[in-house]
Amino acid sequence: MREETRSRLYSGLVFHKRLRPRTHELSYRVFYTLLDLDELPALSRRSRLFAHNRFSLFSFHDRDHGDGSGRPVRQWVEAQLMRAGIETGGRILVLTFPRILGYAFNPLTLYFCHGVDGSLKAMLYEVNNTFGDRHSYLIPVADGNAATVTQECDKAFYVSPFIGVRGRYHFKLLRPGGRFVMTIRESDGEGALLTASFAGKAAPFSDRVLLGAFFRHPLMTLKVMAGIHVEAFRLWRKGIRLTARPAAPASPVTIVPLRDGSGAAIPPV
Repeated sequence: MREETRSRLYSGLVFHKRLRPRTHELSYRVFYTLLDLDELPALSRRSRLFAHNRFSLFSFHDRDHGDGSGRPVRQWVEAQLMRAGIETGGRILVLTFPRILGYAFNPLTLYFCHGVDGSLKAMLYEVNNTFGDRHSYLIPVADGNAATVTQECDKAFYVSPFIGVRGRYHFKLLRPGGRFVMTIRESDGEGALLTASFAGKAAPFSDRVLLGAFFRHPLMTLKVMAGIHVEAFRLWRKGIRLTARPAAPASPVTIVPLRDGSGAAIPPV
């Protein structure tokens, strides 16, 4: 794949820290693919190691995202943007774990949704839990040309059996470039509860880079799922109680409006 693409890989460190009622930390090395959805057919044609909607060492399958129907993810994302009254038509970049040898689990996938002028119009945060449920949060971006994106929204979806649904997410992202950094804080009525972060360095999307990532992180997506269950056991051993699993939200996407200083909703642009 000699032609330059917007798609790339980010290798780095994931860090989680729970603050209450017992402290609990974990960190592990992973890599994400940042894929321009419009480039998927070309990437699949050029690469011997990456495929779109078919088996390969690495792959991206539309049915792993959105409504799970298998229709092009871009169509699904643009439908959500239109529901929210947000401009569509620009490029959409998705930061996600790829399938590796046919298996993937993505706790969080990020969609960077741009307008036709190239500015960032919205972020869509797609969350999966280990029970097979999926929910997304669509949040418009206040300043589409800023290097850092800061957003927040109420939690609406059951993720961990050790944390209830009532709470609030606080997102801070450094726009993808030579580096990518994101921090997500979760708070509840008692204050800060959990911090999760990823910091990674970019590499070109090429077969050489993909092969190196495979050997540095063999069967990474399977290890992510296994690690979630290992950490759950450790939390249980620390005496952290389980919380009841409520019904999933009525809508698969929570659309969050922009608000001004008084709390009034600002129409999207």
